[in-house]
Amino acid sequence: MDVEEITTETVRPVARVVLGQRWTDLAFLHWPVDPARVAPLLPAGTVPDVLDGVTYAGVIGFRMERFGFLRGPGVPYLGTFCETNVRLYSVDGRGRRAVVFRSLEAERLIPVLVARVSLRLPYMWARMRLTRDGDQLAYVSRRRWPGPRPAVNRMRIRVGEPIAEPSRLEHFLTARWGLHTRAWGRTRHLANEHPRWPLHRAELLDLDDTLLAAAGLPGIDTPPVSVLYSPGVPVTFGPVAT
Repeated sequence: MDVEEITTETVRPVARVVLGQRWTDLAFLHWPVDPARVAPLLPAGTVPDVLDGVTYAGVIGFRMERFGFLRGPGVPYLGTFCETNVRLYSVDGRGRRAVVFRSLEAERLIPVLVARVSLRLPYMWARMRLTRDGDQLAYVSRRRWPGPRPAVNRMRIRVGEPIAEPSRLEHFLTARWGLHTRAWGRTRHLANEHPRWPLHRAELLDLDDTLLAAAGLPGIDTPPVSVLYSPGVPVTFGPVAT
């Protein structure tokens, strides 16, 4: 579905906060993909979301901070960890645009187990590190459990100038206030709320990745067409206000 209205889509308010967290120091890498290729990888009842006939696969590295329940301050230690995910873009029959996670690497085992059991999200336990040196950030991940292995990601970016007005593509790739997942016998849409991303241009300095292939997307070996950075946003999850 080509969606011209993506440039005007607004945040959908969460009526009741179930989970709270903050995403920080995000690197967004994206590659164009044929929609027919990714359609079989999406949950039933959703199709690839496209822009000008193309959909995208993303690798996003960041740090999760202050993960917690309701409006609490966040779970000590377990609520802060590195994460790197592989994601696709979906839209359902009600027009809800979202992301579909093919894998989510995280360095804390207990959150991995909780997310796998409760929401059937494909979280993976990994050894991870995120470091910063001036305007350069380095993300490292090596999967520990479960397979397939090896599944690794090493990427390094240089942060550039702030983006005053995102392009249609940049908005398409980042303006996502929900996810689709298949859990407990049906496809579910989980909404989140956060401010518009503060985005920066970024330069990819190094990339060594097998997460895309492990997530069912082998053969993506060209440079990404979009590399972005964000210092982060606060996020809440819960039912959407009606």
